[in-house]
Order: sequence, then structure tokens, then C-alpha cells
Amino acid sequence: MAARSESEEPVYVISIAAKLLEVHPQTLRLYERLGLVAPARSVNNIRLYSARDVERVRRIQHLTQDMGVNLAGVDVVLDLLDKMERERRVMERRLNQMRRELETQVARIRAELETKVRAELAREKQRTAIERVPRAREATARG
Repeated sequence: MAARSESEEPVYVISIAAKLLEVHPQTLRLYERLGLVAPARSVNNIRLYSARDVERVRRIQHLTQDMGVNLAGVDVVLDLLDKMERERRVMERRLNQMRRELETQVARIRAELETKVRAELAREKQRTAIERVPRAREATARG
């Protein structure tokens, strides 16, 4: 089970959530019946709203009051927004996985390249040393 973020922690009883949102508690109950919001329940079956639930109701209020969307339309809009958010999280996880894979590949290629460069430098150093030996003998023979 994943740990809840602070915004998902159910902390507000319905009366407090209603005051925060400036709505009647019956409005929140209606939204719950329609499936627009799903507050958590305590062991005593008391509705507990999280900050995320409160934001969701604010979004519902914006859609209905400011944009003239009816509750059926709100359901469609919220469903689409929820799907988009799930897809965004999936894509974000996939992108992070791809970044990790790319970093691993880059590190592997860098290590291989460093090994090849060192080997080439060692061969070049050896060739240079071999070329110096005959010249050193010639210089000694002339001298």
C-alpha cells in the first residue's frame, strides 16, 4: 500500500469541508452520491475529506458556477482529467526509467571509450619508445 501524500490525508469532517467550500453539507453528499467525490470514511463511517477532495469540489464549483457545465458534464470532464493525470504519471515513470537506462548506457559507453583510449595511448607510447631505441643507438654509434 502506497503512503498517502499530505494532500490525500483525510482530515476534514463534512461540516468543516462544507464551511471551507462555502456549500451546504447536502451538496457534498450529493456529489458523493453522483460519484464526483469519494471522501474516506472513519471507523465510525464518518466522511473525512482530504485537501485533494476539497480541491476537487472547488473544481466542480468552477465548472458548474463559472463555466455553466451541468453535473453530468462535470462527471465527464473530471473522468477525463483523472485519466489524463493517470497517463501523465505513467509517462513520467516511463520517462524516468528511460533516463536511468540512458544514463547507464552512457556510463557503459564512456567506460568502454576510456578503456580504448588508454589502450591506444599505451600502444602509442610503446611505438614511440620502440622508435627511440634505434635513434639512440645511431646517436651512440656516431658519437
